[in-house]
Amino acid sequence: MSNSSISMEDLLNDQSIKSINVEDVIEGTIIAKDRRELWLDLGAYGTGVVTGREVEHSAKDMQIGDVVSASVLDPEDEDGYVILSLKKVAKDKGWDELEERFKNKEVFGIVPFDANKGGMLIEIDGVRGFLPVSQLSAENYPRVTGADKDEIQHRLNSLVGRTLMVRILDVDRKEGKLIVSEKEAQREFTEGKIAAFKVGDTIKGIVTGVVDFGVFVNVDGIEGLVHISEIAWDRVDNPSKYVKVGQEVEAVIIAIDQDKLSLSMKQLSEDPWQKEISAYKVNDEIDGKVTRITPFGAFVQISPVIEALVHISELSDDHVTDPNKLVKVGETKKFRVIGIDADQHKLSLSLKSKDAKPAKKAEKAEDKVEAKEAKKTEKE
Repeated sequence: MSNSSISMEDLLNDQSIKSINVEDVIEGTIIAKDRRELWLDLGAYGTGVVTGREVEHSAKDMQIGDVVSASVLDPEDEDGYVILSLKKVAKDKGWDELEERFKNKEVFGIVPFDANKGGMLIEIDGVRGFLPVSQLSAENYPRVTGADKDEIQHRLNSLVGRTLMVRILDVDRKEGKLIVSEKEAQREFTEGKIAAFKVGDTIKGIVTGVVDFGVFVNVDGIEGLVHISEIAWDRVDNPSKYVKVGQEVEAVIIAIDQDKLSLSMKQLSEDPWQKEISAYKVNDEIDGKVTRITPFGAFVQISPVIEALVHISELSDDHVTDPNKLVKVGETKKFRVIGIDADQHKLSLSLKSKDAKPAKKAEKAEDKVEAKEAKKTEKE
């Protein structure tokens, strides 16, 4: 019996034809198509129809005569048609492809369609996913002073519609979870570049962000940070006074931590502290201006680059409990040099007479506070 002579009775009596159910996947041939409807010949199962917006999105490249797969939404509506969906099948295939890409650690391009404060919204083969801010490359990470949310959003919005190369970090069909990473996609590139650097190398890079604690620099695709204490030899209060985003800077590598570089700009120039301190020796008398008073003593400015400490025990030949009774901020006095530690940038001064007995500094809480405060001042 030829196909053309098969009757409905034959079809009904054919035990090999199984009934179709919701969520079954079925194949059909496109017999008609317009902007809102797609009609499929399902053979023994009759005629199926796909309607709505998914025709415009999922079937825009399909032609009459194409054989396609669709998921059953309703085995038979009131008019006897099988209601179908192309989107669910496409999405299932999308999950299959994503799981394969994850398994193979594939690097591929995505185009974000939107952004929020946490990152980029994406869709791959019908599956929606997320590219977190933390997984953006050094080039695209929004380095913003003061973590300005509006500026961060502006930077992220600029990535919408751009192709970004990513690798899948996590894919979970059951949970509907898809997380991708631009940073991970560049890992081999980054590791190869990092291996070529060594501490002491002088590099050039482009400033990608200026923040309160320092300057971020893109060094040929590798992220580097110039801490605020490594920008200049003088005290830096505002890094943005020294560099601007987009500016090329030169620095020396002082540390390498996995995929990041620690940089110093100031170490490319002569340390003025070392140069000036060479003019002094122990027992020299020098003029200094009191800049700050603490419970354990006073800080004194000797020159624009040298600040020294006068410990409370060196403010007078007599026992002192309150430094404010002996010195005032802003006044200039003549001090005697009692110690120079060039390596630590530390100059110790005294107001005591030369023949006074040296103070015996016990290991007390005030000495620990002094050391901590002096270190803090040096970093500032």
